[in-house]
Amino acid sequence: MPAKPVIKKAPAKAAKKAAPAPAPEPAPEPAPEPAPAEAPPAEAPPAEAAPAETAPPAEGAPPAEAAPAEAAPAPPAEEPAAPSEADATVAPAAEEITAPAPAEPEKPADASEAPAAEETNAAPPAAPESEAPAVAQATAPAAEEPAAAAPETPADAAAVAAAPSSEEPAAAPEVPAEGAPADAPPAEEPKAPTPPPPEVPTSEPLNLTVEDVNDTSVTIKWRPPENIGSGLDGYAVEYCKDQTTDWVVVNAELTPANRFVIKDLTTGDILHIRVVSVNLGGRSPPAVLADPVIVREIVDRPKIRVPRYLRARLVKKVGEKVNVVIPFSGKPKPVVTWTKDGQPLDPKKVNIRNTDRDSILFIRQSERDHSGKYEMCVKVDSFEDRATIILQIVELPGPPTTVKLVDTWGFNVALEWTPPKDSGNTEITGYTIQKADKKTGDWFTVLEHYHRLNATISDLIMGNTYSFRVLAENKVGLSEEATIAKTTAYIQKTGINYQPPEYKEHDFSEAPKFTTPLSDRAATVGYTTKLLCAVRGCPKPKIEWMKNSMIIGEDPKFRMINHQGICSLEIRKPSSFDGGVYTCRAKNAHGEATVACKLEVKQVINPDAEKK
Repeated sequence: MPAKPVIKKAPAKAAKKAAPAPAPEPAPEPAPEPAPAEAPPAEAPPAEAAPAETAPPAEGAPPAEAAPAEAAPAPPAEEPAAPSEADATVAPAAEEITAPAPAEPEKPADASEAPAAEETNAAPPAAPESEAPAVAQATAPAAEEPAAAAPETPADAAAVAAAPSSEEPAAAPEVPAEGAPADAPPAEEPKAPTPPPPEVPTSEPLNLTVEDVNDTSVTIKWRPPENIGSGLDGYAVEYCKDQTTDWVVVNAELTPANRFVIKDLTTGDILHIRVVSVNLGGRSPPAVLADPVIVREIVDRPKIRVPRYLRARLVKKVGEKVNVVIPFSGKPKPVVTWTKDGQPLDPKKVNIRNTDRDSILFIRQSERDHSGKYEMCVKVDSFEDRATIILQIVELPGPPTTVKLVDTWGFNVALEWTPPKDSGNTEITGYTIQKADKKTGDWFTVLEHYHRLNATISDLIMGNTYSFRVLAENKVGLSEEATIAKTTAYIQKTGINYQPPEYKEHDFSEAPKFTTPLSDRAATVGYTTKLLCAVRGCPKPKIEWMKNSMIIGEDPKFRMINHQGICSLEIRKPSSFDGGVYTCRAKNAHGEATVACKLEVKQVINPDAEKK
């Protein structure tokens, strides 16, 4: 007889984790019927935790510790089955080896559930070899297979629950027993999540144009759409041959670029091309080329050569003819179109003649209505070139709207006026102001090329009445009519009493003063000499000459001259006795002044005369 295995209690922690399970209701005992050795298992829902099969321990060896498995109550079978021999053999063995375990005080359970909890904590004993298949068959099946037929008796259920499991027990949710108070209020029902906003497609791509065309490919470009919507994943390029409705997608994958080359085309095909932007919201409206594209090589792209004088504004007078010639190039022959201010030209007003090399715009007699912005377009297939010409037809301006006489004072008149309503389709460059005397009625220009809107007219004649008028001027000339002021200006006669200012007479009185003194001189006997000096004073001083302090009288040998303050004394053929000190004295009512010099008269000695 094998040794009795030692039963070890399961850890308290594992016992606490096991939830009390309600005891299965006993099935009604069926009538005894002959049953085979092993009845087929009835279908049952899978158990929450299925213990794995364990092998019986060897004889004489202590059994290994096994973790208690949480037992789940098996629902009663729909149809009762006869108890098998294996169940009959397992039930007594399970009853013999079960050991009571203390129940948890925190979670009371019914009396029917207590044995099941105690049996869960007990370890299975070693079974004889003959009983091992029966025990293994009575245990719960593997997790992947459905559970076997539930035992019909409480003993069978306890035997199945007491089967050890080699794996770690799984925690079962704690279910409160019937009649026990609930520990926590029931959880609130979770709210449904807010659905995400719907995806929105983008708007259509912008400015789809053809960049290049050759005999096998077409290059197009475009701009991103204005509204992105829910994002932008890329663009799909499609084309359709002329007179068909089958659109062919060119790019297998969306392209993020704004330029695409459609390759491997057939020369001569006429294609309609469109581009669609794609995102999570779907496809956008397509951007379609306005004109179909012919797949062929362009020999010479169209080019307009605008003359230099047409690059600025072309100004013509009313009545003049306009003859504009604009050359261009392109091959094959380009198609030339003209528009004025975005509208087609009226052939009754403007004549257009096109050749292979140039286009002529001709107006026989220009009018103001011909002014505007003319645009010439030269097109070869999908390529084009444009040029703009601004034509301005001008004429004489109208007169100023009003002229007003503001004020009159003395010999002056103040005028004001307003610009004309009709400027002649060009800017006003100035004004001309004219006046007319009432006696004569003749108009005279006072100011011309005047830029302001007010002016002051001066130098009018006293006692006359004047009228004034103003003419406007532009680059064509003066207005044909003038605007006359409604009122006239009368220059009144007023007495004039002129009183000259009184000036204090300046006193020029001054005592004599020599500005240039006499200088010492040396003279030769028989040669006339002069003594000179300068003097000033007011009133004019009296001049006297003295020789050796003696006044020179009316001696004919001396000649005294006084002119504009220059005093001179001329000595005619002096002799050796005429040498000495000469003095000039000037005196008037305010005083006198003198200057003196020394005159030396030398004798010439002849050496030949001394020898004789």
